[in-house]
Amino acid sequence: MPMKNLNPLRGRLSTFRWRTRLTLWGAAACAGLAVVAFTRLTDLALKTFFDLYNFHPGLPFPWMPFVTAPLAGMLAVWLTRKFFPGGQGSGIPQVIAATHLAARGESVSGLVSLRIACGKIVVGSMALLGGFSAGREGPSVQVAASILHFSHRFLPHARAIAPADLILAGGAAGIAAAFNTPLAGIVFAVEELGKRLEAKTTGILVGTIILSGLVAIALEGNYYHFGRMKISQFTEIVGPVLFYGMACGVLGGVFSRLLLWPQQQPNFILWRWRSARPVLFAGGCGLLIALVGWLGGGLSFGSGYAVSSSLLSSDALSAPWHAPVTRFVATVITYYSGIPGGIFAPCLAVGAAIGASTSAILGFGAEAVPVTALCMAAFLAAVTQSPITAAIIVMEMLDGHEMVISLMAVTLIAKAVSGRVSPELYQQLALGFIAQQRAQTAAAKLAAEPVPAPEAQSGPEPGPDQPPRKEANRQ
Repeated sequence: MPMKNLNPLRGRLSTFRWRTRLTLWGAAACAGLAVVAFTRLTDLALKTFFDLYNFHPGLPFPWMPFVTAPLAGMLAVWLTRKFFPGGQGSGIPQVIAATHLAARGESVSGLVSLRIACGKIVVGSMALLGGFSAGREGPSVQVAASILHFSHRFLPHARAIAPADLILAGGAAGIAAAFNTPLAGIVFAVEELGKRLEAKTTGILVGTIILSGLVAIALEGNYYHFGRMKISQFTEIVGPVLFYGMACGVLGGVFSRLLLWPQQQPNFILWRWRSARPVLFAGGCGLLIALVGWLGGGLSFGSGYAVSSSLLSSDALSAPWHAPVTRFVATVITYYSGIPGGIFAPCLAVGAAIGASTSAILGFGAEAVPVTALCMAAFLAAVTQSPITAAIIVMEMLDGHEMVISLMAVTLIAKAVSGRVSPELYQQLALGFIAQQRAQTAAAKLAAEPVPAPEAQSGPEPGPDQPPRKEANRQ
């Protein structure tokens, strides 16, 4: 082929590549902005709740959560079911399901969309305003995946990048921007979201994570959620690694099994009532959230970041014995309510409370802060059964690189024990969303099919001895 014919082809190919890159970069930046906006909105909601909760500290009975929690729960569930179906719960199972369906060319409109992303941000913050034990990290995964999936229509060619790869990259970018942990975002995509990666997907993944993370850091600063941690003696960590790895593995497996209960036993009377009266059920869950928070001194309200940070500070006192119990129960009730909200931050808070409330009793008081960090990673790994992701999240959030081996060991033990108690939580929940999306797609196709009109009849039907009537030529 002559050189003069090759030059226009090379120019078109270069334009094609740059248009693809600019589209991806723009979508990644938008995902980072959305996660930052979600973060600030949830922080405002939590601050407002605790300001109201502590407004009358002298009262023997804090009545405010008994009003706000039921109202917020009912309104959140009503809005979700009415305007944002598919936005309930964590958001990570929806992204896993969407990745699975998109790879097969099936519809994912009920799992990732800009409508769902907006609902996740607004309604999820509203639930925190009521005091529910929910996090923003799981929802951030669905928000970022929705934005990246929406950007597919702006690519120069539909086959430039597969929609499934964009969804996977967006979910990983959501974790990276929400936790300010880019390495954890990459590992999370490999370990949990996709269970598969191609060379092309890896490049998209790293690029979107870096850009969304840069936007988050530019607006929020390069911070560590729980400060920095230094370890002086490693020999004292061996005992806690073995003990808490097994203990948190059992507790995390029980937690996962409880969350899977409605899906595995849908005919149980409680879940049948929830299906029939979802808004009233959410109001009842709100009353239970208020009751558990009152019994636990308010330690179970909100996402749990404040509690975890105080337990990891150098001057923190040990947590009361009921702190892990109330947080555990409040998080399960929050999930049952059906509001949009994640479990990452509450699970970290449960783990922190386990470590802080038992380390002194079990003789691990000399290394109380490292033990608390180990329990955070162990419980999160037991619930999600993603040990490397859990270890890296805690390591990067704490700047605890000196504990990397201990964190890896405790999470692997916890995952092994949890796997004996419960199947993988997110993967099992994703199966339910896959079936739900396919049912919705089939119903939509059936409704779109035209109903055949009855054939016009003219005159009496021919008798058995008469020849059949010839069709009129309508041409």
